[in-house]
Amino acid sequence: MVKDNGIDRHIEKCLYFIENVFKYKNFKKAVVGVSGGLDSAVITALCVKVLGKNNVFGFMLPYGEQHDIADSELICKTYGISSETLDIKTIVDCFPTNKDAVRLGNIKARVRMTILYDQSARLNALVVGTGNKTELMLGYFTLHGDGACALEPIGHLFKTEVRAIARKLKVPTKIITKAPSAGLWNGQTDEEELGCSYNIIDKILAQYEEFRGEDHVDLYVAEKINVPISVVRGILDKMVKNSFKSKPAMVLGKLQW
Repeated sequence: MVKDNGIDRHIEKCLYFIENVFKYKNFKKAVVGVSGGLDSAVITALCVKVLGKNNVFGFMLPYGEQHDIADSELICKTYGISSETLDIKTIVDCFPTNKDAVRLGNIKARVRMTILYDQSARLNALVVGTGNKTELMLGYFTLHGDGACALEPIGHLFKTEVRAIARKLKVPTKIITKAPSAGLWNGQTDEEELGCSYNIIDKILAQYEEFRGEDHVDLYVAEKINVPISVVRGILDKMVKNSFKSKPAMVLGKLQW
């Protein structure tokens, strides 16, 4: 986990990663889906530091409602990037599954990413992902939706670590303190859906990495961080259930189970 005295080092690692990926892929511009949340704010700040504000393009993609638009606009204004708002409601409502909140949420995520990739083609830019390590380990993302991107600069950092870095990057306090949400339906929050706070989830995942491969790893983790075994098992079960999302498509003759 990131300690206060190591924040600068972790920021430098993120900046170095972004710079080298863009050089390797021979791109100079970035497209970011600016949701109004912590992760997209941090990604915007990092990309601006590396590429300059004129080479970072923010897209706000609401589904009719405008709840987070003010926060998205605040992020874009804070870092001086150009932005555009594209309402996805007309596209999403073409699908016949809009009565199922989860399926509708997945459609929203995939439509948003389709738009981001279309804009990246128009601008000759890379789509920069906003996923953090907590989300990636839990599979808490939509396959081919918010999980699709050219690079994940904060994919090695737990959510709580991203929050610490956000303070150092001077992300607006309003963004840092708001309840994390994937914005998949009205009133949805990450922590309510996941069943506990990111502070607890990150401790569970960090200890899991330490004890990975041990028998009864759930018992080790629960005892180490003094969290009920039922909570630990709930989080680890989500990780196992969604692990398929992080694996490449299977190809005959190249199976990796």
